[in-house]
Amino acid sequence: MIVVKSSKGGELRVDGYRVRVVEKLRLPSLDERFKAIKEAGWNTFLLRNEHVFLDMLTDSGVNAMSDKQLAAMIAAQDSYAGSMTFYEFVKTVKEVLGFEYVLPTHQGRGAEHILAKTFVKPGSVIPMNYHFTTTKVHFELAGAQVLELYIDEALKTKSTHPFKGNMDPEKLREAIRKYGKENIPFVRMEATTNLIGGQPFSMENLKTIKQICEEHNIPLVLDGSMIDWNAYLINQREEGYKNMSIAEIIKEMCSLADIFYASARKAMCVRGGFIATNNKKFIEKMKEWLPVYEGFFTYGGMSIKELGAMAVGLREMVNESLIGTEVEQIKYFAEKLTKEGVPVVLPPGGLGLHLDAMEFLPHIPQNQYPAGALAAALYIVSGIRAMERGTMSMERDKEGREIFSDLELVRIAFPRRVYLRSHIDYAVDRIVWLYEHRNLIKGLKWVYEPPVLRFFLGRLKDIENWGKELYETYKKELGNY
Repeated sequence: MIVVKSSKGGELRVDGYRVRVVEKLRLPSLDERFKAIKEAGWNTFLLRNEHVFLDMLTDSGVNAMSDKQLAAMIAAQDSYAGSMTFYEFVKTVKEVLGFEYVLPTHQGRGAEHILAKTFVKPGSVIPMNYHFTTTKVHFELAGAQVLELYIDEALKTKSTHPFKGNMDPEKLREAIRKYGKENIPFVRMEATTNLIGGQPFSMENLKTIKQICEEHNIPLVLDGSMIDWNAYLINQREEGYKNMSIAEIIKEMCSLADIFYASARKAMCVRGGFIATNNKKFIEKMKEWLPVYEGFFTYGGMSIKELGAMAVGLREMVNESLIGTEVEQIKYFAEKLTKEGVPVVLPPGGLGLHLDAMEFLPHIPQNQYPAGALAAALYIVSGIRAMERGTMSMERDKEGREIFSDLELVRIAFPRRVYLRSHIDYAVDRIVWLYEHRNLIKGLKWVYEPPVLRFFLGRLKDIENWGKELYETYKKELGNY
C-alpha cells in the first residue's frame, strides 16, 4: 500500500493499484441459495460458482493477476525442457528470495509430496508451528507423526498476542529430546498459520527456531505460500522492522530457511508452486522424484505461461504498493464485527476474517460440526461462500474415532486485489443478522464421508431440518435477497 501522512494526523493507507478489468457479480435469490446448499450436501466446497455472490472460500488460485503477469504469459517461451522462461524464473527466485536452486511444481501440495517422498519415512516426527490439511496428510501417508508446537496464546481467539503463529522453543527442545534428532527430518514453519486464523510468526521467533535447528543439525523448512502477509505483519507489529521494506523482511526470513516451498496460487497470484534451497545435496535428492510426480525440472507440471507469470508475481509480492490491502480489509472487517459483539479471531491476521464458531454457536457440540453449520448458514443468508476450518477439516484416527479440532473457525478468505469495502459492509450486515438469529442454527451429520480430506467431497444434512426455519425467518424479515 502507499502510505502518506494524513492532514488530520496519523497515516493514510492507499491501495497502490487501479482496476482495469471487472467481472459482473450476481446475487442469487434466497430460494436459489437454499436449494443450492441442499444440493451441495451442506458443504460449501460443492456449491457451483453460479450460485455464489461473493466467493470467499479461499485465496488460492482466485487472485487477480496484474497486467504485467498477463503480458508475461503471452511472452513466455513454451518448451517442455530448457525454456528460457524457467531460467528467468530461477534468476528471479535468487534475486527476491536468495535461493540458488529451484524446482517448479504444479502447486503447493506437489511440493509437499516431493518433500514427503524425499525426507519422510515411517517413524519420522515433523514439528510445526501448526499443521495445514494437505501438509499433514502427505506426511502422515509417508508414515510420519506431525507435532504442533504452538505457543499457549495461539488457541485463545480473543487474545491480542501479535504473533500467535510462533513456535514454542521449549516444546521444540523437548520434542528433540523425546524423539531424537535422527527421527526429525526437518522442522516446518508456516507463514502465516492458516488454520488458527492466518496468524503470523515473528522474526525473533523464526531466528530462535533456526538456532535450535542448527544446534541439532536439523533442516528448517519454510512454507512461504503467504509470506507476503507474514512480512507485512512483522513490519506492522515487530520492533526493529518498522523501517524495513517488505522485500528486506522476506529476504531475511528466507535466509533462515534451509528449504523454502510455496503454493504460488496465493501470494504470487498464479497457478503453480516451487521448492527452493541453497543446499545442492537437497535439490539433487528432490529432483529425482520430480519427473515421476510433477514433470521435467524446467516446468514441473506447470505450463510455461504460468511459470512466466509466477516470476512476475514473485517480484510483485515484494512491491510495497501492491502489498497490504487485504490485511487492512480484514482488520476493518474484524473491527466492524467486534463492535457488534460478533466473536472473531483477534488480532486480525492475514488470509481472511475468521468467525469463532464455538463462541458464535455454543449450543452445537463439536461432533455436530459447528463451523460447518455456520458456513452453510452464512451462505443461506448472504450468498457468501466461506470455508469450514474445524473438525470437518480433521482426519479421523486409525480406529475411526473423531479427532476434534483445537478451534472451530469459519474462514472468510480475501483473494488478493478482488473485493471492495462495500462487499465487507454487506457481509457485516448479514453476519450481524445471523448472529442475532444464531439459535436457529443446529448441527450437521454426515451422509457421505470420504476417508481422506473429507471436507472437500463430503456430504452432510442439517439436523432437525434447521435450514428451513432459518430460510423462512430470513424471508419473512428481509425478503428473497
